[in-house]
Amino acid sequence: MNPEDIVGPVEGTKVPRFAGESTFSRLPRIDQVSDYDVAILGAPFDGGVSYRPGARFGPMAIRQASRHLRPAYHPDLQVAPFRTIQAVDAGDIPCNPFDIDSALKQIDDGASELVSDSRKLVTLGGDHTVTLGLLRALVKVHGPIAMIHFDSHLDTWDSYFGADRTHGTFMRRAFEEGLLIEDKSLHVGIRGPLYDQQDLINDKNFGFSTVRAADFDRMGVEEVIGLARKRVGDSPMYLSIDIDVLDPAFAPGTGTPEMGGFTSRELLNLVRGMPREQMIGADIVEVAPAYDHAEITSLAAATLAYEIMSLMALNVTDKKD
Repeated sequence: MNPEDIVGPVEGTKVPRFAGESTFSRLPRIDQVSDYDVAILGAPFDGGVSYRPGARFGPMAIRQASRHLRPAYHPDLQVAPFRTIQAVDAGDIPCNPFDIDSALKQIDDGASELVSDSRKLVTLGGDHTVTLGLLRALVKVHGPIAMIHFDSHLDTWDSYFGADRTHGTFMRRAFEEGLLIEDKSLHVGIRGPLYDQQDLINDKNFGFSTVRAADFDRMGVEEVIGLARKRVGDSPMYLSIDIDVLDPAFAPGTGTPEMGGFTSRELLNLVRGMPREQMIGADIVEVAPAYDHAEITSLAAATLAYEIMSLMALNVTDKKD
């Protein structure tokens, strides 16, 4: 897209950040532009949670926290993302709060209308169940994909109380449905006790590799980034971030917190090193604002969404160079 045609967010030097549009980072709505490169989409669904509910209010809270951002220029990545790509806010998918399969179909259908070879999607959850619907939509365009999964939990359990599509089972369903390329996906940040040692064996049999939070202390940022890049190779890659990958000190507003997680700075450095050349989409999920205070968790999620869009913009800049 011609940079002269790009419609950016409302400028904070002209309209105070606490005023103006209620879209993500005060970006234009999707109906205000003729075309776009990246769409922000809300998936306000939390019918698949196994402990604390409330992530249905995540997209609203993340958009509100995004007012904190000064999005014009990213000094660490050296890119002006919203002058490089046309980003828009596509609103929320009207997810059925009473029927998981119906909500997943709505997410699949809604995302399918927005993505293409040239259009990418960054989704604000919602609980992690929503990722299954998003993957179904993306695979129609890109075929099976590799996935980098930042989370404190594996999410490859079989079922909860007879329900087999939940926030703790979606990765297993994605594997079984052929949405993921075998031996190309990676969990990062896993920690906490499990139901059984067999959980780890099952996960490995599904073709996933894991960097536990304790491994990070030994490996460091660069080694984890190198492993992620090697794992993905040249495959199309989807990035999914459960906000509980952060330690509860940095993200208290989530449904299933686990102590011993990443700091905000560690996670930012890891995300900035992900293979942006192959990134076809991303999500940030499990923000439950009822358990948050001072918008700590919502701001973390909003910042991560901005980081991801900055990576997508940087990839465009790289191609032009």
